[in-house]
Amino acid sequence: MSSASSNASHSATAHPAAHSAAHSATHSAAHSADPAVDRAAEPADDRGNTIVPRATARLQLHAGFTFADAERQVDYLASLGVSHLYLSPIFTAKPGSTHGYDVTDFQQINPELGGEAGFQALAGRARAAGLGVIIDIVPNHMAASSTHNRWWADVLARGAESPYAGHFDIDWHSPDPELHGKVLLPILGRPYWETLQAGEIAVRSDGQRHWLQYGEHEVPLSEESMASFDAGRDGARFDTATPEGLERLHALLEQQNYRLAWWRTAADELNWRRFFEVSELVAVRVEQPPVFDDVHALVLRLARDGLIDGVRVDHVDGLADPGGYCQQLRAQLNAAMAARNARPWIVIEKILAESETLRTEWQIDGTTGYDFMDEVGAVLHDGAGETALTTLWQQVSGDSQAYGEQVRQARRHLLSRFLVTEFEGACRRLHACARAEPATRDLTLASWRRALAALLEPLEVYRTYLGEHAWSREDRLRLETAAELARRAVRPDDTATVDRLLAWLCAGPHASGALREARARVQQLMPPLAAKAAEDTMFYRYGRLLSRNEVGSHPATLAMPPDRFHARMAVRAQVWPHAMLATATHDHKRGEDMRMRLAVLSELAPEWQAAVGEWEARAQRLAGSGERAVPDGADRLMLYQTLVGVWPPELPADRDAGDPAVHALLERVGAWQTKAVREAKRYGHWTRPDEAYEQAYAGLLQAMAQNDLLGSVARFAQRIAPAGALNSLAQTLLQLTAPGVPDRYQGTEGWDFSLVDPDNRRPVDYDALRAALACTAGWQSWLEQWRDGRIKVQLVRALLAARQEQPALFRDGGYRHLHGEGPAASHLLAFERRRGDERVIAITTRLAARLVQDRPAVAPAAWGDTLLCVGEPGASRWTDALTGRTLSAPNGRLRVADVLDPLPVALLRRTG
Repeated sequence: MSSASSNASHSATAHPAAHSAAHSATHSAAHSADPAVDRAAEPADDRGNTIVPRATARLQLHAGFTFADAERQVDYLASLGVSHLYLSPIFTAKPGSTHGYDVTDFQQINPELGGEAGFQALAGRARAAGLGVIIDIVPNHMAASSTHNRWWADVLARGAESPYAGHFDIDWHSPDPELHGKVLLPILGRPYWETLQAGEIAVRSDGQRHWLQYGEHEVPLSEESMASFDAGRDGARFDTATPEGLERLHALLEQQNYRLAWWRTAADELNWRRFFEVSELVAVRVEQPPVFDDVHALVLRLARDGLIDGVRVDHVDGLADPGGYCQQLRAQLNAAMAARNARPWIVIEKILAESETLRTEWQIDGTTGYDFMDEVGAVLHDGAGETALTTLWQQVSGDSQAYGEQVRQARRHLLSRFLVTEFEGACRRLHACARAEPATRDLTLASWRRALAALLEPLEVYRTYLGEHAWSREDRLRLETAAELARRAVRPDDTATVDRLLAWLCAGPHASGALREARARVQQLMPPLAAKAAEDTMFYRYGRLLSRNEVGSHPATLAMPPDRFHARMAVRAQVWPHAMLATATHDHKRGEDMRMRLAVLSELAPEWQAAVGEWEARAQRLAGSGERAVPDGADRLMLYQTLVGVWPPELPADRDAGDPAVHALLERVGAWQTKAVREAKRYGHWTRPDEAYEQAYAGLLQAMAQNDLLGSVARFAQRIAPAGALNSLAQTLLQLTAPGVPDRYQGTEGWDFSLVDPDNRRPVDYDALRAALACTAGWQSWLEQWRDGRIKVQLVRALLAARQEQPALFRDGGYRHLHGEGPAASHLLAFERRRGDERVIAITTRLAARLVQDRPAVAPAAWGDTLLCVGEPGASRWTDALTGRTLSAPNGRLRVADVLDPLPVALLRRTG
């Protein structure tokens, strides 16, 4: 799930999504001995006519990159080898939106992007080039804009009588008498009365309608309140320069279907559900059939017209009934595409815990790939470095507390400070249910608050799915575990409330309407709490190794053993063969190649410790004296990692701060520093920044640049850069050959050393990528000149070409782990994909930092007599799809020194 930063919109972090494994029965098969699954031998199922992309290219659309701009890149993307364009939301959004998740009209294609004509032109150009289109849909929320969202504006004008009143998740019966039958509208930049006194609100009329003008906001006035208003005659009545006019304006506002309020009141008093803690986004009740129809009318029409082949569903966990929604969406899209004899591809943005499984009964094709991003990253980290890295973190940060306990503390803090309205709303509904039964009427509201907080704090999943359309033993077991921990945490008098809470959450589909509503509220509170505590708080507080602080990943788990990785891929081939495979997204915290460079630190932990020790001594001298002159150890260590990870491979380490490239880099890192401090919430936050601390942190970066400490960090970055680039090539091979549908996020076929948004959404230099793709110099030249990124572009092209040549194999082929033998076998990762007589073997180098010199490759001599078992005893011949070389495997074994020369990766096809 994509989480959102406190300061802005949906786009702030992330967006999440998943740990795909299998149903419980098949999940256990993942741990069996090397299963090879050939789906071609299985009975046909209803997935047989599914449109499954060969590979997608995610494009971020906005006014600066429209449908026409995307159309100009279609030929390049087709040449790269993808099969589908994967577009960010195309619905009309707030003017100037850079991400499209702040939808204002679900039934119109965004005019800023080119409107329907522009979209049809893009889709037509894509079809002509052999490409399809996937779109990102947003069923959970809209922009709470009275100026641009006509549904929301109608609700504000007509209140509960509006035909759209049921479209939004509004509590019209708020316990606050001031909000009974009204909507809290927290848009004011200062307290209400101060705003009125300052004359910042004016009454406007065009003769047909009447509204309040507050800055950019046009807030409608109800017809009843303005029945006798004449703009020409009565406008002066609301002149706030006079006490009478001020009182009249206040009286007019009191008659509205909303209560204007200071923006700071939102966290405590909001009476409508929002997206996470973003009060500019209002939740939509898509579980209601009329609302579902209105939200999806355009999507279904595009599907019927053959303009799209599938959808990516944003933030499915925010819905009242995610499983029921997915099933309904599947049925509706299937029907819309029935005339095409095609089953649309549906993936959901979903983050799963390490041991959680995705529900097969939801009738989707999988997640958007955060689970794979975690798995492929973890297998390229070295678990042997964990102790040294943990020790370093504890020494520099002064923090020895376990990560899990810190997450629980962050959850507690969020419930009490940032998610108050959502938490209180759930507690009030539970308390109302308790009051309705004699057996529970003595369970107080305060007790419900303590019990619910204690249950939510240790819950390890983003949410449970208990309701009318979903029931699972897995959910019940997770809640029982959390309840047991909650009983220990609360005072004895509250254990009865914990017991009742557990019983009600697990009450089954026949619970009362009030209880079902309360259960939905509790479960809808879980995702923002989980995401805000982890992705938007702890990922900025805990910095043992930042490459593991990624959406969908688990910072406490440094590495994944190859056997576990292979087991997960085998299950993926069996159960989720068409799920998305991501390595970069619009919500990632760090670019895919930045993470792969930082992964090298897990292999070189002692060298990293020594380097940090030197930098720390110098940083202390730079700081001088004075209270809080230096940011704390946690932030310093995260800054060192950020600089090591982000330093461009082509930028020499000896450049000073006056160099334009260094200056631009420091600006990007400075923006990251500000966001990191505010997200961490240790020294201020978005709504109350600690400017002194932020200036000290920025001052350290500038001092480093002026005193060659930055140069020392850059030299370390350049020293490990070849090993990081090797990891990147390994990650690319794994993503493009593992079971699933690989997605290439815009521009990441070249090196991606981006930081968190908005840095990861900078304009893409397509001219440079086109030139790299057109280059014919060959692998040896690309390897020697690896810093310019051509080698990665060419690897992506070659692997996508292999997928295009054998689409059925990569779409539905089985998966089998292959073993290495010999002195360097631990540096090898290999597997087979098989479908019938078709076979390919993917081979990559891993954990080779001590074997790499000045380029991302391992010298043949370093492999010695290491062999790869190809999975059959007899002799065989293989051709590398990348280099074209033919290799022999006498006695069923390939010599690795021959296979991985000159490249650190290979994709072998069986020949003869």
